[in-house]
Amino acid sequence: MRPPRGVLWDVGNVIVDWSPRRLYLKIFKEPDACDRFLSSVCTMAWHMETDRGLSPEDNTRLLVARFPEHEAEIRAWWDRWDEMFDGAIPETEAAMEALALAGVPQFGLTNMWTGTWPFVQGLSPAFRHLRATVVSAEEALLKPDPRIYAVACERAGFAPEDLLFIDDSAANIEAARTLGFHVHRFEDPAHLNPLLVSHGLLEARGRGG
Repeated sequence: MRPPRGVLWDVGNVIVDWSPRRLYLKIFKEPDACDRFLSSVCTMAWHMETDRGLSPEDNTRLLVARFPEHEAEIRAWWDRWDEMFDGAIPETEAAMEALALAGVPQFGLTNMWTGTWPFVQGLSPAFRHLRATVVSAEEALLKPDPRIYAVACERAGFAPEDLLFIDDSAANIEAARTLGFHVHRFEDPAHLNPLLVSHGLLEARGRGG
């Protein structure tokens, strides 16, 4: 493969720290009760329908109808959704700033509800470096559907082979790999800078001193 010329970033748990558990540990005093609720009521499968474009109001109403005994807890998901975030990930912010200084084009591809995106952008000034961001709810498409990667490439003006895609989801990474992207599964922020250096997108620290 030819070296990448740009970076396509996932957002949640790559640029910003997001966890529903952060909110629900305030609601359920016992961690086990919190985990049971998130695995059986407010599941990621349920939440992803909002990321696909179903309004939070409609998605909440449908779930309350199934679990009326948990109405208050279900409604907290969107009433207090900002409490799921804990700011930006410093290593990613630093990498985005360094890439911008190096003139490397950066783009975003996120599974997210449209109404959440402005709040998330406000969590870090590094978001100003994203030249275009594809938000799933605006497209009615979710990663790892190949069609949303095609939209991202069209908006970026790059072929998959020209982009390094960084995401925390194994399924999303595998889909991108199949389509021809350079890929990296984001698990340890400390690996980010060496990764970008290895792809020729950044120079090694200390070089030229």
